[in-house]
Amino acid sequence: MAKLFATCAAFTATTVAANAHAATAERSELGKLADGRTVETITLANEAGVKARIITYGATLQSLEAPDRTGAVADIILGYDDLAGYVDKPNYFGVTVGRYANRIAGGRFVLDGRSFQLPLNNGPNSLHGGTKGFDKNLWTIASVESGPTASVTLTLTSPAGDQGYPGTLDVIVTYSLDRAGALTIDFGAKTDAPTIVNLTNHAIFNLAGEGAARGILDHKLTVAAQRYTPVNDALIPTGALKPVAGGVFDFTGGRIIGDGIRDGRDPQIVAGRGYDHNFVLDKGVTGQPEFAARLEDPVSGRVLEVLTTEPGLQVYTGNFLDGTLVGKRGHLYRMGDGIALEPQKFPDTPNQPAFGSARVDPGKPYHHRMIYRVSTTR
Repeated sequence: MAKLFATCAAFTATTVAANAHAATAERSELGKLADGRTVETITLANEAGVKARIITYGATLQSLEAPDRTGAVADIILGYDDLAGYVDKPNYFGVTVGRYANRIAGGRFVLDGRSFQLPLNNGPNSLHGGTKGFDKNLWTIASVESGPTASVTLTLTSPAGDQGYPGTLDVIVTYSLDRAGALTIDFGAKTDAPTIVNLTNHAIFNLAGEGAARGILDHKLTVAAQRYTPVNDALIPTGALKPVAGGVFDFTGGRIIGDGIRDGRDPQIVAGRGYDHNFVLDKGVTGQPEFAARLEDPVSGRVLEVLTTEPGLQVYTGNFLDGTLVGKRGHLYRMGDGIALEPQKFPDTPNQPAFGSARVDPGKPYHHRMIYRVSTTR
C-alpha cells in the first residue's frame, strides 16, 4: 500500500547507522485488545528532548514531551496512560479522526445524486466519522525508521459502506519527528469510488503540562484568520463567514484564551460552551504547510506552532470535559484543561458547497500535511 502514497512517505527518513542517528524510533507492546490483537507503541525521540509516542489503536498521538525554558520536560497533551482508557473511555485524545473530521449535519450528504446516511453519534449529527471512526480501529505498522528524521507509517483499509461512507478507502498516516522539534503528520487516502474525506489529529494541548491545575486559560493564542464560521445550536455552521475583528473571536494579534472563553454576551460562546469553532485561515488551501496558529504558555515558555495545507482550523477548548474522565497520572480533566487546534476542511462541507469540496475520486488521492512545532521563548 505504501507505494500508492509516495507523497506521504517522502517524510519517512532513510535508515542510517545507529551512531549517526539524530532521531530514534523504537517499538514496544502497549497491550492487547479483547480479541487478542496486539497494540503497539512507537516512540520517536530527538536530541533536543522532544519525544512523541504513537499507538497503533486509533493511530493516536498518546503523548508529546517537550522541555520548558529551563529544560524541564513535561507531557503537553491530554490522554491516558494505558490502552484501557482509549478503548473504554474514548474522548478523541490525540487520535486520527476520519473518515470525516468534525460534524456533518443530520449525518447525511449527497454525492452524484445518491444520498448517504451516517451514524448519529453527536445529537442530530455525525461526528468524527461515526460510532466507529478511524479512532476506534487498530492500524497496521508499515514502517518504522530512525535517522535525521524518525518516523512511523501506519495504514488502514476502510471497506465500502463503513459507517455509511461509499468507496473502499486505503488510508496512510506518517508521523515524523525531526531534530528541531517539528512533528509532521501526513495523511493520505486512496479510494475506488467517489467519497468524502477529511482527516486530522485531535490532540488536546496544555503547554503547562497535561493535568496542570491552571489549565490553558492563561495561554496566548494567535490564529491567522480574519473570519470564522458561526454555528447553530447543534454546532453546525450556518454558512456565514463572519469577520472576527473587534470581538472575542479575534486572535489575529494574539489574545489570552481566558479573556473570551466565558464571555456570555456573545451568543456563539454560549452555543459552543466556549470556543468550539472553525476559523477560516487566511492562507486557504496550500501545497505546503503554512502557518495557522501559535499557542504560548507564559510561565513555562513553551510554544506550539501549527502549520497545515488545509483551509480551516477548529479551535476547541475542552468544553465537554466535565470531570468524569481520569487521565494520565490520575489527573481529572475538566473544562479549560486543554485546547485542540485541528487543521481540516470546514465542518459540514459536503452539505455546504460554498465551503469548497471534500470529494475524493479514484485516481485522485487525498493528502493533508500538518505540523506541530514545539519550541521555547525566554
